[in-house]
Amino acid sequence: MKWTIIFPVLNERLRLESGVVRTAEYLESIGFRDYEIIIVDNGSEDETPLIAQGLCERYEAVKYERISVRGVGAAFRRGVEKSDGEIVGYMDIDLSTNIRHLGEAIRIFKDRPEVAYINGSRFARESDTKGRKWYRRITSQGLLILLKLFLRMKSTDAICGFTFLRRETALSLVEGCSQDNGWFYMIEFLLRAEKRGVNILDYPVEWQEDYNTTVKIFRTVINYMAQIARLFREFYIKKNI
Repeated sequence: MKWTIIFPVLNERLRLESGVVRTAEYLESIGFRDYEIIIVDNGSEDETPLIAQGLCERYEAVKYERISVRGVGAAFRRGVEKSDGEIVGYMDIDLSTNIRHLGEAIRIFKDRPEVAYINGSRFARESDTKGRKWYRRITSQGLLILLKLFLRMKSTDAICGFTFLRRETALSLVEGCSQDNGWFYMIEFLLRAEKRGVNILDYPVEWQEDYNTTVKIFRTVINYMAQIARLFREFYIKKNI
């Protein structure tokens, strides 16, 4: 069962090589070789392209894609479109989610054919989250409250940065989602999977805060509010008109 691991990146010269090398070395250590890593660069202006090209030369399984628009949503869509794996998904390049969960996910998809989607969760009861800054904890919990209140989300986390699913399911969800380019795309992706009745495993993870994140909190929150309103209208108002 081949896997496609997507790394969306933007100006990641400090973390790109480490993230890819650690992932490749981990997969080698557990004897798993049927995979590809797709680095999707959504507009880097630093040395990210040169580092990515070097990694492609170093590892046969590593591929590099550059797109003309910025955003994790756009990068994830391109990665899914370019994927060859039966299982496809993405991880944050900083590997905030413990790399061992990748091996656990490989075993789950192999042994449990009923599971179509693994959604990593920082907030499941068994999760172990370290180093979370108080203001990021508040914004994350606030987002979850809004998603559950207005969009009836069942999962315990929306954007952990560790998502894998069967490729046919991914392609179907991409076709049904909006063309939003930002982080909210991954939330919409999960919500639409829930509404379709996709068998989602809400998966507790060990997760370490990355203090060098490039996420702009205030701008992200404003965007999330607008996107929640959009989906609320689509899910619960327009359908009743």
